Amino acid sequence: MALLETTSKGEGSQSELLQSGQMNPSSSQHSNAAAAAAAASTSISTSTPVHDISKDGIAKEITRGVIRAKLAKMRHLVIRQGIQPAYLDALMPAIIDNFRPQTVMYNGGVAKIKEWKLSCYLEVMEGSVPCANPDLNMLSICLPLLECCDDVFASWYRQQHSCNDAGQRKASSTRGGSGGEENIDNCDRVASAHGKAVVEKNGCGGKEKDQDRSGDAIKVKRLMTFITRYTSAPNENALLKHVDGAGKVDGSVVVALPVDRWTGPEEVNSFEGHGGGLTFWDGKSRPLGRPQEIQYDTRSGDLAFIDRAVWHQANPITKGTRWALVIFYKVADS
Repeated sequence: MALLETTSKGEGSQSELLQSGQMNPSSSQHSNAAAAAAAASTSISTSTPVHDISKDGIAKEITRGVIRAKLAKMRHLVIRQGIQPAYLDALMPAIIDNFRPQTVMYNGGVAKIKEWKLSCYLEVMEGSVPCANPDLNMLSICLPLLECCDDVFASWYRQQHSCNDAGQRKASSTRGGSGGEENIDNCDRVASAHGKAVVEKNGCGGKEKDQDRSGDAIKVKRLMTFITRYTSAPNENALLKHVDGAGKVDGSVVVALPVDRWTGPEEVNSFEGHGGGLTFWDGKSRPLGRPQEIQYDTRSGDLAFIDRAVWHQANPITKGTRWALVIFYKVADS
């Protein structure tokens, strides 16, 4: 149960397997949690249609965003409200009610923090650091969202790692001159010709169905999945400059979750105007060629794709609470 795998083409969703009992936890101590998880998954999945998870047109937005990022030599992409805020609003009460943070120890620390107490781990890789028992109840609650993230991550990763040879870059950089719309449109066609991962699985991608034009698919594995709640308290307000998985993961996704409006007034729990968001060190600045520092004021539904070993941080907050879902991935050709 610690390592879940999905492909951009497959039979049966993770949620269907969990509810049917075909996916079993790796240890007997989780057997009761698995039964509760199946029931919780059923109630969540029937309350909100799965096709409402991601925004309409996300496949095209990913394609165009990847082209712009590649022209700027960047290896990350942020899609505003890539996940529907309304869907997250429906999901958030269950996340808050079932959130059980676990204390884990990092060898050498992550972002200079050795003891981490802010996250609830839904999936963990066996033998990995940190070591924690997966919370199967929270996993079942979030599983449709995770499967949607798998699909859009596969689509982003496929395009981020294609269209890289010099001829393609030259074609994309000359037609539009200084990077205008013709430039982007040409790169869009080049990326499309090299194939996109399917993002229609489980209805993810809304009304737009983005087929894999090459006939090939990539396989993505969720190595680790966790939900983090930041507060304004010392050592709980941020995760400073770091790379995910100590650079041992192929990529990651960060989903900004809603401000908690269910356990107290929004004006109390909100961090609006008091920090938050994400900072990346990516691309190259002129004339020194050093990575640029790029900040995003992320809000509910914003979706960040991060390539292997890209430096970034969750910015500090000085008020309220901030919630985020994080997924680490391993990628292979199917």
